Amino acid sequence: MAVFFTADTHFGHGAIIKHGKRPFRSVEEMDAALIERWNARVGAEDRIYHLGDFCFKGSKVAQSYLDKLQGEIILIRGNHDTENTAKLERFSAAHDLHSFSIKGQEIILCHYPLLEWPGAYKGAIHLHGHTHGRVPPNRKRCDVGSDVWDFTPITLDEIRERLTTAPDYDPKDAYQPR
Repeated sequence: MAVFFTADTHFGHGAIIKHGKRPFRSVEEMDAALIERWNARVGAEDRIYHLGDFCFKGSKVAQSYLDKLQGEIILIRGNHDTENTAKLERFSAAHDLHSFSIKGQEIILCHYPLLEWPGAYKGAIHLHGHTHGRVPPNRKRCDVGSDVWDFTPITLDEIRERLTTAPDYDPKDAYQPR
């Protein structure tokens, strides 16, 4: 079983093409590309963490997209994910904030970028979406949104490779207590 990450697919959301400067002529073209790239990487036995904004429309439309996607899908709720969408059976779980360890790496997942997170001082990395690439990564935080990664789910190894070239991270720089 491989593990993948993505965010901000915005299935069915025509305005995201202009807003996100996505290279698609229509929502149908965008959705087809997202589904094709997802299924080219994610197999039926794989797990994928979707860090929010799965679908812009309601749960019935979300279900139609879920039916076309491979893998066990865990949703980290975003601002466009309705409560009914998060309850769909195709999501094996839904969280606002989730942490787990893989390959010896502690990972904190949230749709939104955090300045600090549990374990930041001890090597935990934070993966998020929401910003569509507008918040630069550092060596401990990375936007896994589809806009940032050519509309393709990614692995921890790919994230680690990108983080090695990002600026250093010191959680003490996140804020200055008064």
